[in-house]
Amino acid sequence: MAGRLLYCRPGFERECAQELEAAAASAGVSGFARAAADGGLAEFVLHDAGAQPALDAAAGWRALVFARQSLGLLARVRGLDPQDRLGPLLEALAARDERYAEVWVEHPDSDDGRALAGLCRSFAPVLRAALRRARRLADDAPRRLHVCFTGGSDALLAAEAPARAAPWPGGIPRLRFPRGAPSRSTLKLEEALLVLLDDAERARWLAPGMRAVDLGAAPGGWTWQMVRRSIRVVAVDNGPMDAALMDSGLVEHRREDGFRYRPAKPVDWLLCDMVEQPRRIAALMAQWFAEGRCRMALFNLKLPMKKRYDEVRLCLGLLREAGIGDLRVKHLYHDREEITVFARRG
Repeated sequence: MAGRLLYCRPGFERECAQELEAAAASAGVSGFARAAADGGLAEFVLHDAGAQPALDAAAGWRALVFARQSLGLLARVRGLDPQDRLGPLLEALAARDERYAEVWVEHPDSDDGRALAGLCRSFAPVLRAALRRARRLADDAPRRLHVCFTGGSDALLAAEAPARAAPWPGGIPRLRFPRGAPSRSTLKLEEALLVLLDDAERARWLAPGMRAVDLGAAPGGWTWQMVRRSIRVVAVDNGPMDAALMDSGLVEHRREDGFRYRPAKPVDWLLCDMVEQPRRIAALMAQWFAEGRCRMALFNLKLPMKKRYDEVRLCLGLLREAGIGDLRVKHLYHDREEITVFARRG
């Protein structure tokens, strides 16, 4: 069996499958995508296993919007005996004769999948010990093994180089709501900065003394993330801002229309979490870049209930037409019916 395995938010399997099909088409490989509704997974099965490298290159985690994780698909093992799940899995892995740097035992982020959390926790050390005895674990091995239980008797085996995969089990960064933040929306921006930027970029592009504009800021969840990094923010919203945030001395509150406001001078960051049609937000962001009013932007696009993938492609097209060369887009764990976009003129 060859192909790709993607983890996603339940309810977005169709969009994951559409992305996989588009990635395969761009790589010139044939196969088929499949996904069960609300299962939290999507797969692409190749007709020719020799096309695996081309598909891997086109469908990595960072390249896909709706994938929390993207892995090379190895095998599906069905009919596992609850008294001996280990044997068939080791047999399937032995047939491949590959060593792995480590092993993660996971489940989909679905209602049925979360019921398997206890099984995954208890099975992980057993499998890890058995792989060590079989000399299938080695620190210098190029790939990490993922065992994804889809039921008590069914599992998917996959593998990926850690540098090409999401660095969190299940593709979900576990964040705690920070004390002092005025709203839970702050977790969306924290996750976006963690997922869409690397360590060096965060250090370079989130420096004290930089300036930002936050459109639709109230009560200040996104502004709070900037202020904690000593970045000055113009918060644009007709609603009230958090009093403690205003006491920081780093926030200027402008009660204005977010679509009409423009800064007197260009700023380092444009933030936007306004509830509006996605293509209207995309057009506004494109306008800011076309006018040279910001260096970088982070914003959400609230997706429609139907044709979500088509809407994403349309919005990203508007941004690329504005000359934005660096676009990074993810459906984050803390997003719901929306995606988060980082944009920088490349």
